[in-house]
Amino acid sequence: MQQIGKELFYSSATYAALTAITIGTIALLYYVLKGRGGGQGTATGGKGIQFNCKYLNVMFFKVCQNLSGKSLHFEKLALNLQNSRLWSFATSLSQKRRLKGPKTLEDPDVKYSLKLIGCEHISHDTRLFRFALPSEKHILGLPIGQHIYVSAKIDGKLVIRPYTPVSSDDDQGFVEFVIKVYFRGVNVRFPEGGKMSQHLESLKIGDQLDFRGPNGLIIYEGNGHFLIRPEKKSAPVPRHFNEIGLIAGGTGITPMLQLIKDILKNSPEDSTKISLLFANQTEEDILLRNELDNLSVQFADQFSVWYTVDRAPGPNWKYSEGFINVEMIAAHLPTNKIGSAVFMCGPPPMVNFACLPALQKLNVPVENCFVF
Repeated sequence: MQQIGKELFYSSATYAALTAITIGTIALLYYVLKGRGGGQGTATGGKGIQFNCKYLNVMFFKVCQNLSGKSLHFEKLALNLQNSRLWSFATSLSQKRRLKGPKTLEDPDVKYSLKLIGCEHISHDTRLFRFALPSEKHILGLPIGQHIYVSAKIDGKLVIRPYTPVSSDDDQGFVEFVIKVYFRGVNVRFPEGGKMSQHLESLKIGDQLDFRGPNGLIIYEGNGHFLIRPEKKSAPVPRHFNEIGLIAGGTGITPMLQLIKDILKNSPEDSTKISLLFANQTEEDILLRNELDNLSVQFADQFSVWYTVDRAPGPNWKYSEGFINVEMIAAHLPTNKIGSAVFMCGPPPMVNFACLPALQKLNVPVENCFVF
């Protein structure tokens, strides 16, 4: 009984200490952000939330290690819980500088039903879907770098897919998605086509769809500052980069565009340089090309874009042809510059069998390579 009581005491003490650290750090971060010019999500001295989040994680580990060596499972559970809460809190803090109204995505575990209010045909297989938020003053509430999950019952089964909006979190009253529809009978490798994209294509104005978020391992805070979780249950790690290379394949362009637009919207205050390598099957498949080309002209000193397609359309094609390789990455992305990183989003075969091996051959540190 005495031993059990002792372990219970340690567990109670550990829980109390963890709770105290959480409350204290939240108060500290709130003070730093609100009272000391934290409009950009950072504090004076260049550390801000990044320093405090890292310090809090270390403190949790120390408390668990020192107070309860015999209640290891409890401490692991508590640490995972705090990491989860810390990430949610960091997510909310990253939005302080950009919130322009009440946010729709209040809880990442809750589904929010939104009404379709518009559908524009961009090409033969690409649509711009617009959904209404709860009021004309609402914003979506999605940090840069995060995505949402769309869910629907299709043929009696629940289907869930991740999507990233192309609209800004400054936009009030609506959210927009550019989505490629994978029709049945077009691709011999996928004869049934895409379940969710075809479901979206079938929606009528006024129909409802369920959304859940924010989700993801990456948050962009502005001015080159990122919060990145190495794994889903990990604590966020603060990173800063002066220059980023982006590799996108097909519909993987949407999280890249979200990041690009946020950086350039805040230029020149945000001076982060961006290089984009965008792979597609054909020239006609290049999503949002006009917008990307216009941004590369308007912000020529800060943003560049390079395309590659499986099949070049003709002799006048001035970009690359073929799969992403070492030569393309070396020529168009910052691979060995100090303070640079590479972010990827696209089909898993492209990322795993083309991008990552090429980056490894170019000696890009693995800790500076990230996948959305």
